[in-house]
Amino acid sequence: MIRHLVLFKLNRGVSRDEPRVVASAEAFAELGGLIPETEFWECAWNISDRPIAYDFAINSAVQDADALKRYLEHPAHQAAVGQWSEFATWVIADYPF
Repeated sequence: MIRHLVLFKLNRGVSRDEPRVVASAEAFAELGGLIPETEFWECAWNISDRPIAYDFAINSAVQDADALKRYLEHPAHQAAVGQWSEFATWVIADYPF
């Protein structure tokens, strides 16, 4: 299994209650049910107010590297990422577990 973690940081001046941000968070919330490769899926807004904290997190798992590749290339994933690229930056970690 491979854990796929993604942490998003909203760009300066962007707030989580903006309609485009809300819609993008909803798009990611739906991905777990849309992409068959996902074996585990959760995402949520950060609740910490620490200055080093990121704003939104995705914690997911897929079976193997081939499943991760299919997930990343899936049209629903590409569409969701495209939305976030307009107002956020992110970091990822993929590791076996």
